[in-house]
Amino acid sequence: MSASIASRVALTAPILLLVSFLVFSLLLLLPGDPALVILGPEASPEQVRRLAGELGTDRPIAVQYVNWLGRAFAGDFGRSTRTGQPVVAAIRERLAPSIELAVVGMTMAFVVGGSLGLVAGWRPGTLVDQVTRAFATLGIAIPTFWLAILLILWLSLRLGLLPPSGYVPFIEDPAANLRAMLLPGITVAMPMAAVIARTVRASLLEVRNEMYVVVARAKGLSERAIFTRHVLRNAVIPILTIAGLQAGRLMGGMAITETVFAIPGIGRLAVDSVLARDFLTVQGVVLVMAVWVLVANLVVDVLNLAADPRITRL
Repeated sequence: MSASIASRVALTAPILLLVSFLVFSLLLLLPGDPALVILGPEASPEQVRRLAGELGTDRPIAVQYVNWLGRAFAGDFGRSTRTGQPVVAAIRERLAPSIELAVVGMTMAFVVGGSLGLVAGWRPGTLVDQVTRAFATLGIAIPTFWLAILLILWLSLRLGLLPPSGYVPFIEDPAANLRAMLLPGITVAMPMAAVIARTVRASLLEVRNEMYVVVARAKGLSERAIFTRHVLRNAVIPILTIAGLQAGRLMGGMAITETVFAIPGIGRLAVDSVLARDFLTVQGVVLVMAVWVLVANLVVDVLNLAADPRITRL
């Protein structure tokens, strides 16, 4: 098991290197002089030359990448051209709200989607099964921004149950923090819960008709014992896989959610930086999101190996 984990970690290193080059290429893809694009046409030639020297765009591309990579590994992504603040400091300030939103959303998704999928997969054709299929179709089809707007209109503006937007740190007011995070959490959780519910249902339907389940039932084992000892354990691998993929996609959805609900997270930081042409901050945020996805996939591989010892290679 340790050898398989080590091989997977070793495979992650070149992927991370490739991702870092793609992130670095954000500046290279800008038409014309990146310094002029960032500062705008009203900038003086002296300002353009100064920023070009700071960015290193006046050097060969290979030298630029090596220098940028060295600074990135040291935790230095430069300074924001919008605020003058170090990019790492800006990301650090915005990380806590994003992590909290991710935890709230993933918890809701796993609880709701997992519960619906388990019941629907073990009792197909029932009312819960029909509700689960309808929920999965709706959750996958509805756009995130539209779901956020509907939740604000109904639960906040019309019913007055929850605040429409804003963020309160948990350490300042835990109750206000939880109230403010419920609507964004539901927005993030619903598409994830829909995919998880559909995957769990399909996985259980496939496993429950396997021969070893039929033999266990013929031996007189109770339905609960069959479910816990045989069905659930063999169905958990695709469930873990899809859950990990959804956790990786979470960062992309949070950019929309944080913008709609005015949450000061890294997703909103990315949107604000793109609109302000603050590409150094965009580079840092995109790299952090990429690392999040790689770590999520690595954790899923390790959990799959723990769930099924027959997997010898990841």
